[in-house]
Amino acid sequence: MTAAVDGRPAGPAVWTRDFRLFFTARSVSMLGTAMVPVAMALGVLRAGYGASGIGYTLAASTVPMAALVLFGGVFADRFTPRRMMVGADLARLVSQTVTAVLFLTGTPALWQLMAISAVNGIAAAMFQPGLASLVPRIARDVQRAVATQRTSESLMLLIGPSVAGLLVAFAEVGVVFLIDAAGFGVSALCLALLRLRGAPPAAREGTVFGNLKEGWREFRSRTWMWGVILVWAVMGIAVFGPVTPLGALLVSQAYDATGFGFVTSAYGAGTIMGGVIAMRLKPARPLAAGATALFLLALQPLSITLGLPLPVMAACHLLAGTGSAFWGVMWMTSVQTQVAPEVLNRVHAYEVAGSVMAIPVGQALSGPAASVLGAGQVLTISSVVAACGCVLLLSVPAIRRLRRVPETA
Repeated sequence: MTAAVDGRPAGPAVWTRDFRLFFTARSVSMLGTAMVPVAMALGVLRAGYGASGIGYTLAASTVPMAALVLFGGVFADRFTPRRMMVGADLARLVSQTVTAVLFLTGTPALWQLMAISAVNGIAAAMFQPGLASLVPRIARDVQRAVATQRTSESLMLLIGPSVAGLLVAFAEVGVVFLIDAAGFGVSALCLALLRLRGAPPAAREGTVFGNLKEGWREFRSRTWMWGVILVWAVMGIAVFGPVTPLGALLVSQAYDATGFGFVTSAYGAGTIMGGVIAMRLKPARPLAAGATALFLLALQPLSITLGLPLPVMAACHLLAGTGSAFWGVMWMTSVQTQVAPEVLNRVHAYEVAGSVMAIPVGQALSGPAASVLGAGQVLTISSVVAACGCVLLLSVPAIRRLRRVPETA
């Protein structure tokens, strides 16, 4: 067994034993995560609860996630990230098994599906913050490890909905949830087998709210971090929130549902391409490079509102996905390498909360805004805001000048 240096494993820069386990855990569980929304939507519709039922079920998961992720960061620092992540996976193994049984044995009540979704949202809030601190402890090349993980997750998100659709068509909705439950079981086992070294001291002093305040101080002290989150919140409302519902409306009207599926797949393929590029390209100023690549995101809403031919629109989505994924790797690498390990989970929880909370607001406002301005006009605004957001990111010195941490640091 080779010794660790500064808490990071010696040997391969990425593909250590522990990273292989982590990679397996994330890939398997992400495949199930990508399958479940399709299965849940079809299951709710078959049960007779309509589109409103789908909305209620999704909200029942999103609200607890957004509300509790900050506490997930505190608990990860107090009880170690792996314990929280394994516990969250086991909770979802049970909840998804119950969901499968409900669908396979009859028609579940809407309140049952909402309650299970709430459990899954709470589990996700407890799981997510720990992701930030694990990668630096299992791979020396953090950026390449993050890029590898993100590429796999993008691939799972690309193929998961299609697999779910086939399973529902030829089997039962409950089968998808059984597969998802099994995926969480595999993830829990792989995470439990990790041999983590260089663990930071647990944050067991003080109260939970005291730990939250300490995380907030650390988050607030980094201009590059809260500056990005402020821009991301605006983009969540004006870009990420409207682009999916209004894009689905306009693309489906012009090219039917198959056209929307085609451009969505092109965006997913772009996220894979962006991850592959990020495995190789290591800019000295990662956030500046990521923000430059993020200009490509504006092509997604712009191509829809211009009504471009389907192949051209798909190419724009491909480029948008590439830029978005490259930015995502640059951002996560910066967070994981720039923040002290003992507060990383709490700081990551604050940036996740700031990133996630704005998107439902944008989704909720997109319909009323489209009824007043028109869907095409709203997406035109989205493309302008996306480009302006990148300009703003590059205009902040703390963001533009942030330098990459060397792998040996």
